[in-house]
Amino acid sequence: MPAVALFATGCTLGPDFMRPQPPVNARYSAQPLPQTTQSAMIAGGEAQHLVDGMDIPGLWWTLFRSPALDVLIKRALAGNPTVEVAQANLKQARELALAGRGALYPSVGIGVNNQGEQISGASFGQPSLSAVFDITTASVNVSYVPDLWGGIHRQIESLNAQTEYQRFELEATYLTLTSNIVAAAVQEASLRDQIAATLDIIAVESQELEGLQRQFAVGAIANTSVLAQTATLAQVQAQLPPLQKQLAQTRNQLTALLGQLPNAEPAETFDFNSLHLPDTLPVSLPSRLVEQRPDIRAAEAQLQEASANIGVAVANQFPQINLTGTLGVQSAGVPFAANSALWDLTAALTQPIFQGGKLQHQTRAAEAAFDAAAAQYRNVVVLAFQNVADVLRALESDASSVNANAIADKAASDSLEAARRQFQIGATTYISLLNAEQVYQQTHIAFVQALATRYADTAALFQALGGGWWNREDAAVVADSAQK
Repeated sequence: MPAVALFATGCTLGPDFMRPQPPVNARYSAQPLPQTTQSAMIAGGEAQHLVDGMDIPGLWWTLFRSPALDVLIKRALAGNPTVEVAQANLKQARELALAGRGALYPSVGIGVNNQGEQISGASFGQPSLSAVFDITTASVNVSYVPDLWGGIHRQIESLNAQTEYQRFELEATYLTLTSNIVAAAVQEASLRDQIAATLDIIAVESQELEGLQRQFAVGAIANTSVLAQTATLAQVQAQLPPLQKQLAQTRNQLTALLGQLPNAEPAETFDFNSLHLPDTLPVSLPSRLVEQRPDIRAAEAQLQEASANIGVAVANQFPQINLTGTLGVQSAGVPFAANSALWDLTAALTQPIFQGGKLQHQTRAAEAAFDAAAAQYRNVVVLAFQNVADVLRALESDASSVNANAIADKAASDSLEAARRQFQIGATTYISLLNAEQVYQQTHIAFVQALATRYADTAALFQALGGGWWNREDAAVVADSAQK
C-alpha cells in the first residue's frame, strides 16, 4: 500500500468480518444412510455406491458417459444468454470495485483558463492609451480526503463483497444450466422410451383388433369383444399425443438452453441407451458443503457486504478532512507584464453536528441489514442441507422403486405372453387377455418413469453438492479476475 494511504488510515471503524463457521455436528440424516443402494438386473438398475468425502469432478456430467450430452453442455455454456448476463454482472462488479479503490489516492487534475482583458489609460491620466490582452492561467489541482476512520476501506470491502457475490452467482448459473440440460436429456430419454412402448402396444392392440374382427366375421365371437378391443385401442392411442407434446416441449427446452430459437433444434437426441448411470457417487462432508454450494457462498458475500456497510455508516459520523492544493502560473499577453506564480493549499475539516438523527439511523439501518443478511445466510445453509438430505433419500427410494418396477414389468410381460397363448388356443377369455394388456401397459410406463427419476435424482445430487466448480480450470481464472 502506498505511504500516503498508510498515513491516511488512522483506524478502521465498524466490525471486522468473520466468516461463519460450518454447522457443528451437522449430518444429512438422524440415522446413518446406506452406503450402497439396491440393484436390479437391468440397464440403469445397477447399485450405486455413496462415498463419504469423495470429491466432485468439475465436469460432473461426463460421468453419464454421453458424448451427445457433453456436446450440448459445451454449446450451452458458450451460447446461453443467462450465462452472458452473469458474466457481464461480474465484470461490472469487478470494475466498480477497482474504481472504488481510486478513492484511496489523491485526485489530480489540470486546468487552463484564458480570459480577455482591456486596459483604459483614463485611469492613468492618458485617455488615448488603450490595450486589449489575454490573461492565461495554467494550474495543477490536487484534492485528497484522508481515510482517517476507514470509511473508504469499508466501502472498498463492500464493493469487493459485491464482486464475490456476482462471482458465485455466475457459478450458480453454470450449475443450474448444466443441471437443467442433464434433466432435460433424461426427460427426453424417458419420453422416447414411453412413446416407443406405447407404439408397440398400439401395434399389438391393432393386430388383436384385426384378429377379433376376423373371428366376428365368421361368427366365432360376439361383437362385444370387438367393441371392447376397439375401445382399448383408442384409449392407448389417446395416450400418444400428450407424450409427443411433452417430447416436443422438452426438445424446445433443450434448444432454448443452448441459447437458440426453436427452429435451430440440436441434432443430438437421447434415449436410455445413450446415458449410463454413474455407479459411484460422492457425498461431501457436511463441513465442506458450506464451502462448495454457490448459493451459500453468495449469501456469505452478501453478509460481508452488509458488515462493511456498517463501517461506512459509522465512519460517516466522524470528522472528515479534505485537503486541496493548487499550483499554477498566470501569464498576461502584454510586454510589460511578467508571469506570476500561483499557489494555494487548503485543509477543510467537516464534523456533522446535527442532521436530525440521519446518520445515527443510517447506522442502525446498516446493523439491521446485517442481521437480515445473517438470518438469510442461516436459512440458505438450512435449505442446502435439506436439499442434500432429500436427494440422498430420493436415491435410496429410487433404487428400490426401480427394482420393484422392474420386477413388476417382467411379471406383467410374462403374464401378457401367457394370456395371449392361452387366448389363441381358447383356454382363457378375452377379458383376461384385456386385463393382462392393461396391466403390462401401466407397469411398463411406471418402470420407465421410475428409471428416469433415478437418473434425474443422480444429477440432482451433483447439483445439491455444488457441482465441483472448484475443480474447473475456468473457475480459477474467474476467481483470479475477481480479485484483481
